[in-house]
Amino acid sequence: MRGLSLASRASSPALNNLSKSQKSSNQPKLTTQKHPSKSKTDRFQRQTNHTEASLTGNNTVSSLNSQLTKPNLLSVPKGHVSHNRDTRSVDRHYISRILSRNDWFLLLNHEFKAKRINLNPQFVVSVLQNQENPIYPLRFYIWVSNVDPLFIRNQAVKGVLANAFYRKGPVVLSVDLLKDIRNSGFRVDEDLLCVLIGSWGRLGLAKYCEEIFGQISFLGITPSTRLYNAVIDALVKSNSLDLAYLKFQQMSADNCKPDRFTYNMLIHGVCKIGVVDEALRLVKQMEGFGYSANVYTYTNLIYGFCNAKRVDEAFRVFETMKLRNVNPNEATIRSLVHGVFRCVAPREAFELVIDFIEKEPVLGRLACDTLLCCLSEKCMPREAGALLRKLGERGYLPDSSTFNITMTCLLKGLDVNETCGILDKFIARGAKLGFSFYLALIETLYKAGRGMEGDRYLNQMVKDRLVSDVFSYNMLIDCFCKANVMNKAVMVFKVMQDRGVSPNLVTFNTLISGHCKDGEVHKARELLQMLLELGLKPDIFTFSSIIDCLCRAQQFDDALGCFSEMVEWGISPNAVTYNILIRSLCLIGDVGRSMKLLKDMRKDGISPDIFSFNALIQSFCRMGKVEKAEKMFVSMSTLGLIPDNYTYGALVKALFELGRCDEAKKMFFSMEVNGCVPDSFTCNLISENLFKQGDFEELQNIAKICSERGISLKSIPAV
Repeated sequence: MRGLSLASRASSPALNNLSKSQKSSNQPKLTTQKHPSKSKTDRFQRQTNHTEASLTGNNTVSSLNSQLTKPNLLSVPKGHVSHNRDTRSVDRHYISRILSRNDWFLLLNHEFKAKRINLNPQFVVSVLQNQENPIYPLRFYIWVSNVDPLFIRNQAVKGVLANAFYRKGPVVLSVDLLKDIRNSGFRVDEDLLCVLIGSWGRLGLAKYCEEIFGQISFLGITPSTRLYNAVIDALVKSNSLDLAYLKFQQMSADNCKPDRFTYNMLIHGVCKIGVVDEALRLVKQMEGFGYSANVYTYTNLIYGFCNAKRVDEAFRVFETMKLRNVNPNEATIRSLVHGVFRCVAPREAFELVIDFIEKEPVLGRLACDTLLCCLSEKCMPREAGALLRKLGERGYLPDSSTFNITMTCLLKGLDVNETCGILDKFIARGAKLGFSFYLALIETLYKAGRGMEGDRYLNQMVKDRLVSDVFSYNMLIDCFCKANVMNKAVMVFKVMQDRGVSPNLVTFNTLISGHCKDGEVHKARELLQMLLELGLKPDIFTFSSIIDCLCRAQQFDDALGCFSEMVEWGISPNAVTYNILIRSLCLIGDVGRSMKLLKDMRKDGISPDIFSFNALIQSFCRMGKVEKAEKMFVSMSTLGLIPDNYTYGALVKALFELGRCDEAKKMFFSMEVNGCVPDSFTCNLISENLFKQGDFEELQNIAKICSERGISLKSIPAV
């Protein structure tokens, strides 16, 4: 009898009724219940009352239960349906259906006259940003502009429209589209054209921008400085600086004078590629026409000098801003700090920025936030920790995003005691941590065996109301599973039921996977039974976890039986499922069944990957059947798979053991040619064998190569 059978449960009421319940769920219900989810919750509660005790091994309620179930600390938000809803109003989905029709303009007018469309900025923005076809926001914008021209001047509306064109575009001004716009009684005006040109620039359609601009007379539009600025900006964004300069030179021919915006866009373009001398020439020319440099000009220059690796001049630009009473903005400070870290080595950049902040105390929090982000990005936990402590003593409190980024860096690079010490001081002063960092910290503490400290931060997370729905509970369960604290994971599972949060398939899969990694087949079986009784259908992740668990428990017949049942359930195995079985059978030397699985895998249309072949190659090499391993190696290359260090390591070792040293060396030296750089393990493997063979000259060559690449070799007398 198989240890874990799904098909054998075919006689159970839960399994027999599964397909029926799934079908009936789609049928209209004739009866109403005051609490429609109560029966499912009660059934789930009754089932878990028994199962929870067997999973945890005791019936006591741990401190975790009190942490998560305090009513005043944790609440599950419930939706409310208003009975006073205005049934005359239409939603954006209905608007989408209207916009898809040819008579869209007439229908919108009809609905508006019937007072079923209530125009306000929020509604307009909602419609514009929730359309799949980019023509629909264009149509809606045209109609809204006719109804109320004030919306044309609303920057929020225009910004959303531009994003819609960019995300779902491009919107091409075809003959049919222009005809459709004319039939609506509207036309493409300068405002709309500027928005369209901006979207084309973001999409990299420089040639199309130039083409449309050359034909604007057919649209009844005359060139203007504003239109030229839109085109130049689009060309700069699409990295077509030559075309941007060409349009700049054409402005005078159309009686259009460049303004500060024109020059700033060109300055940005040349600074982006580090051609700062040209930027300075443009600044001089701009000032000659009476336009003084503003904060955007100076920010671009700082950006350009940093791109040109001229850090000292970037700092001098900042000094010039002070002398001319131009106040830096957020972009200025971020450009300078990030730019310095791009130009010089991280430690030198840190010292330069620290000196800069000390001299410019008015920059305050923004400069410190940016510096902490840079240190975190460069993986410099020591410097970030020291800076955070020093700034904390001065009363500094970083913004939430910076604080979480920095603490994540400290958690990875510092001692956990040091990290928690810094963390506690900032929490006491009101700093807020994000859900993801709390999970990482709790997992780290539990893995280190410091459960009491982990509970303390769990309490804090609950107080901050970060655990409230099935998604947050699932992530918390996953955290405890990764930390291999399954009793806590099961307790969270129990608590979420008590709080009225129904578990989903992800919840069960996470718990099943956790128990399977611990080899607890019986607990995985109990959860599977519960899953079925709730009407949930196991998926590929459920089966793969169980198959892996059975393989770890050396129950290979049961694992293969479970594999067959998965197919019976209509779930197609993937490469991961096959690889689990292939690897496990290879470990016990059953290469025959592994080879059959590889053939079945290909028959099912699943391409074997490097893990599939490595398991077989390593198995053949352990058995001394190098010829068969080499055939697998050739098959692997034929499929376009690049062998890795595990592949080469197995073959090199086997060839040396068989005394075929020349072939082993040839195999090793072919690695890099075939796209695989030897790692420390492979280099040490061949070094040891060369030493045994007395090939000291070749050994010295390999040692030299390893030294150049920073690969450390084990101590060998000849090296």
